[in-house]
Amino acid sequence: MPYTLNVNGTTKTVDAPADMPLLWVLRDVLNLKGAKYGCGIGQCGACTVHIDGRPMRSCVTPVSAAKGQIVTIEGLEPGHLHPLQRAWTAIDVPQCGYCQTGQIMSAAALLSKTPKPTDADIDAAMTGNACRCGTYPRIRAAIHLAATMRTSA
Repeated sequence: MPYTLNVNGTTKTVDAPADMPLLWVLRDVLNLKGAKYGCGIGQCGACTVHIDGRPMRSCVTPVSAAKGQIVTIEGLEPGHLHPLQRAWTAIDVPQCGYCQTGQIMSAAALLSKTPKPTDADIDAAMTGNACRCGTYPRIRAAIHLAATMRTSA
């Protein structure tokens, strides 16, 4: 069945089964490889995208339910690196890097609502984003750094 999606500001029509996870539509149909498959049950956060500004797990969101503005890491800050991406690089956050797209997408949703988050704000927003390498202290530091980049820009 055809579905019309707004992905990264562009309208796309895809032919997919109603129950196909948005993750597979993004990766396999639209060739947007940023969101990763991690657990398939919405628990690890590697597949996080934004739908109408809210972080959503694309592995458990059927394409038929994906209504609104969908933003992937590829469309987070078109033409530029998002402050979180710059902070991630400055602090050298990734170790293996697999979860980092989901981490950045969850952090971006936090910063859009809470421009100067506390550690408690960060911990609450990032719950559900698993990092097997344990880079949580660097992730928190990068979010704080990105918050200063946004406010000083």
